[in-house]
Amino acid sequence: MKEYSITVIETQNPTILKFESNHFITTGTNYEFNTIDEAKNSPLAQQLFHLPFIKAVYISGNFIGLERYDIVEWNDVKDEVAQQLVEYLNSGAPIVSEEENSKKVAVTVYAEVTPNPSTMKFVVNKRIVPTIFEFKNIDEANGSDLAKQLFHFPFVKQVFLDENYVSITKFDVADWDDITMELREMIRNFIADGKEVISADSISQNNAGLPLKSEKTKDFDDISLQIIDILEAYVKPAVAEDGGNIQFKSYDEDSKTVHVILQGACSGCPSSTFTLKNGIEVMLQDMMNGKVEHVVALNG
Repeated sequence: MKEYSITVIETQNPTILKFESNHFITTGTNYEFNTIDEAKNSPLAQQLFHLPFIKAVYISGNFIGLERYDIVEWNDVKDEVAQQLVEYLNSGAPIVSEEENSKKVAVTVYAEVTPNPSTMKFVVNKRIVPTIFEFKNIDEANGSDLAKQLFHFPFVKQVFLDENYVSITKFDVADWDDITMELREMIRNFIADGKEVISADSISQNNAGLPLKSEKTKDFDDISLQIIDILEAYVKPAVAEDGGNIQFKSYDEDSKTVHVILQGACSGCPSSTFTLKNGIEVMLQDMMNGKVEHVVALNG
């Protein structure tokens, strides 16, 4: 019998903690519960909702993500929660009853243009992945059956997945008017059939599940950490609306230059340079009190 242990990991959202197990607890499906009623097929989630400070429960791969209400601080309760999870997992009690998985679920998908004319954003009415995944070709898409199927279309160049959308970058041989409906229906049917968008192994390897502040796990200096905070709070939400992502790469103190990586719709976008110079660069110049003068972008 497996013996479970739990490691507590902070995320970029101070109200959410990730409780990572040393063994997988689900295979192939991600779960999100926002109320105890939604958690009727998860005895574990139901038990967690009996804690008065639990707002939402995420279960995927080898972790349990918990969002709290502001009535407590995680530092006051996280050790007790971790111990409760260890005891539950080691008891052998069920995590999620998956008998309903074979039934189709109601899914809607709509297409949304982005500032990049080569990229279309397909927005889903549910959470499809726990964090960002980017695939430049079919060889990189081994962990995503959805991305692999999309690459079978000869006009698909790149696939970018975020929590509730798929950004697709096309080759110039096709027009969006001719292919958007076909792509939208393919994505909708794939998700409605309950198929796995991202494998549990890929989620674990990506150390994802929730949007972790992965940059802060590295040994960056204080200025770099301040820049990361600004990007997280002010820039990432805006570029996500356009189907993309921006990731901090490095900061050079001598030249006062920040290097970032553009992903999804932002990568290769004709307007990204303008946005970078007139938006992000000016913001960092103002907010960093002269410590940043230039921002250089690399396509992901």
